[in-house]
Amino acid sequence: MSKIVILTGAGISAESGIETFRADDGLWAQHRVEDVATPEGFMRDPELVVNFYNARRAQAAEVEPNAAHLALALLEAEHHGEVVVITQNVDDLHERGGTQNLYHMHGHLKGALCYACDHRWPAPMVMAPGDACPSCTAPAARPDIVWFGEMPYEMDTLFDHLSQADVFAAIGTSGNVYPAAGFVAEARRAGAHTIEFNLEKSAVGNQFAEHRIGPASQTVSNWVNDLLQR
Repeated sequence: MSKIVILTGAGISAESGIETFRADDGLWAQHRVEDVATPEGFMRDPELVVNFYNARRAQAAEVEPNAAHLALALLEAEHHGEVVVITQNVDDLHERGGTQNLYHMHGHLKGALCYACDHRWPAPMVMAPGDACPSCTAPAARPDIVWFGEMPYEMDTLFDHLSQADVFAAIGTSGNVYPAAGFVAEARRAGAHTIEFNLEKSAVGNQFAEHRIGPASQTVSNWVNDLLQR
């Protein structure tokens, strides 16, 4: 029974209507990374940062999982082996699509984190600067998002999964951000077959053995149907 490890990025959620960061008209064209996606930016202007993620949270609540999310949940349910989904996305479309064996390496819009004691709890739809931590009561709530300069979550576990992969698939990710951009090399060292799903080859596209170019809702669905012989 084969083990399939899947990395998803902004491209899989874009078809649902989630704004991406790196497109020409994406979020980084509208906001400076340093202002809304770094610990320093948060300390400098917490209201700007909290409002930025409040807007992202509201947007995510208005969209629905697309065919690619549903296909990955179907693969997990019906594949005669293990399926692990690692996402760089902070929305909950995988969960709402039915995926259960899931890792949010960059955190989650629905989470809040105390920077005083590291306690985590479900975020309200609208956070406010200075919200109190329910554990230590410090006014130290922040979005539970991995910002630039911070270490993604559960990296040891993720590399363990990659080292055991028979198949590694990357869906809708730019290949520009490490450590996720190095996942394909790690999977290749483990002997995995590697496949990339994207609108075009990514920055690390030449490291993949196979490419399927086109919208994820189509290419991922077709791939899953092929694997499950549907």
